[in-house]
Amino acid sequence: MFARSRPECSFFAGTLRALPSALLPSVLLTSALLIASTFPGVVGILSADEWPQWRGPTRDGVWNEDGLLESFPAERIEDGKLKRRWRVEVGSGYNGPTVAAGRVFVMDRQVKPKRTERVLAFAADSGEPLWTFEYDCAYENISYEAGPRAAVSVADGLAYALGTMGHLHCLSAATGEVVWKKDLLTEYKIRMPIWGIAAAPLVDGDNVIIQVGGEKACIVAFDRRTGKEAWRALGDKASYSAPIIIEQAGKQVLVCWTGESVAGLNPADGSVYWKHPFKPTRMVINIATPVKDGDRLFMTSFYDGSLMLRLRQDETAVEQVWRRLGPDERTTDALHSIISTPYMTGDHVYGVDSYGELRCLDAATGDRIWEDRTATPRERWSNIHMVKHGERMWMFNEAGELLIGRLSPEKFEEISRAKLIDPTRVQLNRRQGVCWSHPAYAYKHVFARSDEELVCVNLAEDEKAEIPAVGK
Repeated sequence: MFARSRPECSFFAGTLRALPSALLPSVLLTSALLIASTFPGVVGILSADEWPQWRGPTRDGVWNEDGLLESFPAERIEDGKLKRRWRVEVGSGYNGPTVAAGRVFVMDRQVKPKRTERVLAFAADSGEPLWTFEYDCAYENISYEAGPRAAVSVADGLAYALGTMGHLHCLSAATGEVVWKKDLLTEYKIRMPIWGIAAAPLVDGDNVIIQVGGEKACIVAFDRRTGKEAWRALGDKASYSAPIIIEQAGKQVLVCWTGESVAGLNPADGSVYWKHPFKPTRMVINIATPVKDGDRLFMTSFYDGSLMLRLRQDETAVEQVWRRLGPDERTTDALHSIISTPYMTGDHVYGVDSYGELRCLDAATGDRIWEDRTATPRERWSNIHMVKHGERMWMFNEAGELLIGRLSPEKFEEISRAKLIDPTRVQLNRRQGVCWSHPAYAYKHVFARSDEELVCVNLAEDEKAEIPAVGK
């Protein structure tokens, strides 16, 4: 389980606060063992040094490790890039790597000698190839053919890989052996989005939840161990936005931004708590993940601008706070993001607009507070992936640069910047290529991919920082 918080965790925290300090070490160990044995999925939440799914352990783009670089010193640069711990060759793909139990997972596409998609696993400490799972996959009526979009999700020794044409595989994370598989396109009669299936699988309890876009089955949950359908919900078209689970009014709520609405579902059975219409003005291009802070829920899209909802706390319902939409993609209002998921905290939203403009918005109104054009290139669909770390933000832009910065209501402050990886042209054959895949942050290292390579770079203050061996 990744996204669902457990009341059991709050119980343990309250108990620990009431204990004498001398007893804490032994009680902490006992509590950790009890949690791990009783609620094995909670380990994914407590382990902040891994990146087992899209946007991290709790799918919120937050990195919690300490002992990291404050800036990039000259001795960490080699041949114009951050020194690499290792690199391996991979094929093209939009999906970012994920990291769990000493393994790095990524997907790519091959076109010769035949058209296939692959799931690849490497040792996180060395880059040694561990296994490859490959299956035939011809892309039909799909635009932008660079490869799979959805990050692999890993939980309790199982890896869930979702391909562009709707092939869903549950694999042994250790061996790559198929546990179960689904051809979602055939089984659910998917109304295929123009850019294929893209939303990363969400593991919750006994289920893995997928945005399928099938007939009367936009969202489908499967028993994550057997592949048996647990429930299906909504008749909406699919979007590309990954679902999340939040807490609202004392309940766990699955938030799904589809091609037609934003909906809050009961993750246990798929029943609808609330649904707010958000139909596209031109085409479905919802890619960014919804972000939540307090009782606010924020969505942004390239053509359709921004929507802010208030999450009622007395019941599972929502109210629209504001909706902002500019007249076109250049004359935007509030925020028109394409790929980049924004960050929201307190009374402010930070995100990248349609042509790479980094903006700060007033969360109460959507009014723009400031704009900065230095973080990422000024290009159409320009992208930056932001990960919060304490008071700083790690920012990976489409030029392949890694930035350390601070975002505040006053300004964007750049602390340090260095080249991480070269852009490639398969994902977008323009402007010297792009880096559109989200990196993973784990074991005080960053793992990033292009259409040619997967690299690992040490971001710890300690130049000899270790990475756990496979399975440790």
